[in-house]
Amino acid sequence: MKNQEPLLVESSSPVENVFVDKKAVDKLTEGLLSHYLPDLQNSKRALQELTQNQLVLLDTLDQEVTKFRECNTLLDLNSLFTEAKVYHNKLVNIRKEMIMLHEKTTKLKKRAMKLQQQKQKEALEKEQQREKELERERQLIAKPAKRT
Repeated sequence: MKNQEPLLVESSSPVENVFVDKKAVDKLTEGLLSHYLPDLQNSKRALQELTQNQLVLLDTLDQEVTKFRECNTLLDLNSLFTEAKVYHNKLVNIRKEMIMLHEKTTKLKKRAMKLQQQKQKEALEKEQQREKELERERQLIAKPAKRT
């Protein structure tokens, strides 16, 4: 019995030495492997393919997320440009209003200057009229006749 090895079996019963033929073990192992190995290799290939497909899907998903972020960025840019346009229009309106107010103040200053000049003219005319009246009164005042 040259190809037999002692095999220790674990159980609750007392340990017995069992002799197994090595060729039989090899043939059983080979048969077991030949029976299950192709299925296991097919399963391994399928799992590798699934893993590869998952990586491709993750890459695609990452690209789509990037596209959505860029789209949101574009929407943010569009809203910023819209807001900038609104503020630009407000500034244009303020500028128009300032120009209008400047024109009104210029007209009011000119009018105030004309009124001031007119008042000065009237005051001068009044003063001249008063002087004429005083001169006339002086002339009307009886003068003593000169005796010769």
